[in-house]
Amino acid sequence: MTALHVPTRLIDVVRLADGRRVTLRPVLPQDDDLQQRLVRSLSPAARTQRFFAPIRELPADWLRRMTQVDHRRHVALVAESFDDAPGPAATPVGEARYVIGERDDAAEFALVVADAWQRHGIGRRLLASLRDHAHAAGLAQLEGEVQAGNAAMLALARRLGFELRAHPGDARLVQVVARLNAASHRTPPATAVVPSAPSASAAA
Repeated sequence: MTALHVPTRLIDVVRLADGRRVTLRPVLPQDDDLQQRLVRSLSPAARTQRFFAPIRELPADWLRRMTQVDHRRHVALVAESFDDAPGPAATPVGEARYVIGERDDAAEFALVVADAWQRHGIGRRLLASLRDHAHAAGLAQLEGEVQAGNAAMLALARRLGFELRAHPGDARLVQVVARLNAASHRTPPATAVVPSAPSASAAA
C-alpha cells in the first residue's frame, strides 16, 4: 500500500479578531464525518454555490472522493475549530481544494466557508494557502467557476489577484483565473487516478 502523502507545511492556526482559533490542515481519510457535518451545516444557498446543486448532504461516492485524496493531484484543506465545539469533536468551519485535470500545469479549485464563520478572513486564508501551494508545486494556473451572483467569492478572488473572465459557455458563471508564473518543476503524477471534485467554487 502506498503511504499517504500529507503536506504538513499546510497546517496553520489562525486567531480571529474575536479571539477564536481556527486550524487549517490537510484533509485526511478519516475526515468523512467532519466533511459531511460541514455540508449539512451550510445554508441552501451556500450548498448551491459550492456544488451547483441543491444537495442536503454528500452522496457516499462524493464523500469518498473528497476525503480520499492524494495531496499531489488532488490537494484538500479543512478548517476546523474546537473553541465553539459542543463536545470533543471539532466544528467544521470550511474547506478548500484543487484538482489537477488534463493539463499537468493547471488545477481547478473549490472553496466554501460555513455561513456562521464567513467574513472573518477564513476563506482568504484557505484560498491563499491553496494558491501558494499550487505555485510551490509548479503549477502555472489555478482557476475556478463562480456563480455570477456570488459577490463575496468574486471579491475575494479579485483581492487575491485572480482575473475575472466571462464564462464562454454559461452567462450565469464567471471564470476566476490566477497565473502563478510557476517554475519549471511540475507536480508529480498521481499513483492512482483521482476523480474530479464536484463542481467548483463557492461561498467565501
